[in-house]
Amino acid sequence: MGRDMAGFRTKGLVPTRRAALTLIGAGALAAGGVTLARAATGEEEVLTEAKVLRDPAVPVAGNPDGNISIIEWSDYNCPYCRKLEPELRQVIQDDGKVRLVLKDWPILGPVSVTAARIALAAKYQDKYHKAHDAMMGVSSRLTESRINELLASAGVDMDRLKGDLDTRGKDIDAILKRNNEQAEAFGFNGTPSFIVGKYRVPGVLSMAEFEQVIADARKAKMN
Repeated sequence: MGRDMAGFRTKGLVPTRRAALTLIGAGALAAGGVTLARAATGEEEVLTEAKVLRDPAVPVAGNPDGNISIIEWSDYNCPYCRKLEPELRQVIQDDGKVRLVLKDWPILGPVSVTAARIALAAKYQDKYHKAHDAMMGVSSRLTESRINELLASAGVDMDRLKGDLDTRGKDIDAILKRNNEQAEAFGFNGTPSFIVGKYRVPGVLSMAEFEQVIADARKAKMN
């Protein structure tokens, strides 16, 4: 994983699903969805349902009307995010009723910030998902020139992208700030990190484990 969570992998200590999952209590998630919670460092409410699940500025994949939500915080330079991407998308496609909320969380350096800003700028020409898939689909570390090359090949209008970065830059930075505040409020330490229904998942799961936690989240939603 990105940041200090990489220690799980370098030491060969991949956490089991039971060890990795945390059922979030009433302070952050309730049966009706996300309720009010406050960041540890301030009084601003950062974990409201509207901000975490229904932020209109944050892209959504899967089934937008799905009966369970997965919120993913990821970094385009995170090798574990890239490895997990096709497996998670397959689980979501097979299920058919999962809404995937994509939170860009660039924590691995300046190029990660550039990649996240560019992906969100591509949203203004309805090309966020093309940009996202292009950058997640490579195995080498991204550079700014490589990002531009990938997005141009994916059909993104690069001249318009530059214009949107200039005119929408403050809006994009505000999205990244919200994503970061939420991740920190949930106590995440690296990428990828997830909320699946009422479960906090700070790490990588297998396809079978994702299928199980989705099933668990549906059961928890009914209780």
